[in-house]
Amino acid sequence: MTALPTTGRSWHLVARPHGWPKPEDFVLREAPVTEPAEGRILVRNLHFSVDPYMRGRMNDVKSYVPPFRLDQPMDGGAVGEVIASADERFAVGDHVLHGLGWREYADVPAKHATKVDAALAPLSAYLGVLGMTGLTAYAGLFEVASFKEGDAVFVSGAAGAVGSQVGQMAKLRGASRVIGSAGSDEKVKHLVEDLGFDAAFNYKNGPVAEQLREAAPDGIDVYFDNVGGDHLEAAIGSLNVHGRATICGMIAQYNNTESTPGPRNMALIIGKRLRLQGVLVGDHTALQPQFVEDVSGWIRTGELKYSETVVEGIENGYDAFVGLLRGENTGKMIVSLTR
Repeated sequence: MTALPTTGRSWHLVARPHGWPKPEDFVLREAPVTEPAEGRILVRNLHFSVDPYMRGRMNDVKSYVPPFRLDQPMDGGAVGEVIASADERFAVGDHVLHGLGWREYADVPAKHATKVDAALAPLSAYLGVLGMTGLTAYAGLFEVASFKEGDAVFVSGAAGAVGSQVGQMAKLRGASRVIGSAGSDEKVKHLVEDLGFDAAFNYKNGPVAEQLREAAPDGIDVYFDNVGGDHLEAAIGSLNVHGRATICGMIAQYNNTESTPGPRNMALIIGKRLRLQGVLVGDHTALQPQFVEDVSGWIRTGELKYSETVVEGIENGYDAFVGLLRGENTGKMIVSLTR
């Protein structure tokens, strides 16, 4: 039997960020690694996820997910290899998905781990296209937004992990037009040339409302919001009667230190009979089997493409997270510990 490591590193939040997170808000610490107790497994993490929602967890406010605790290891989605098991459901060498990321070694309750198959897809895909982000896109578009064939769809943050999947799924299910916004000309080109969006624009090149009207002269029926702010205001202006908006994220305001004013045109919601609804992926676990069947099939046929931005090394976890908030990723942002 291979000897277990004696220590492992993990990221701790040591101060609650005011505005943009700073390096001094985080510390990478070393801690002992021990054999797992009964009903637990020890996992060597191979990849962990950094996600926009984690910025909200750094604030000490009540929300749908408890805040990170100060001076404790942070957590989040991770996939890794079992290196010791005290539960009959898992053997050494199994690959598992679990919720104790941001660390090299995770002591995981076996009931909170899920086996994944590296033969079906790269392990990192279970953190993105076949994981929480993919299910968020799937549920947010098809269930929350009640997408139907022929709808025109606008996706903000469309080059990100969720947005890029939403646009492609809409095309695969018969959208009449799919428009995306992104933060660079390179990402705009990627959306149109690689992912099949009908139109896309760089929100830094001019007012969002004007660029959206130009890209969707006949209006939109569905808006998938990852950004908030001026994007939400623009979408309300362009939504057709009985339009639907899925509110998934508002990354434009996550680091604001002042309250963000709402869209100035919300009165349009009345006359247009719009529906704006938030989405939390945890509410839609019943869709998981259908989601995996549909999406794995689209991946196998090459109809659905996905991108990952991989940052190597646990020591670069903070940089990966802040890079995500700045929009430096295309597709899913992953921290890889395989080197």
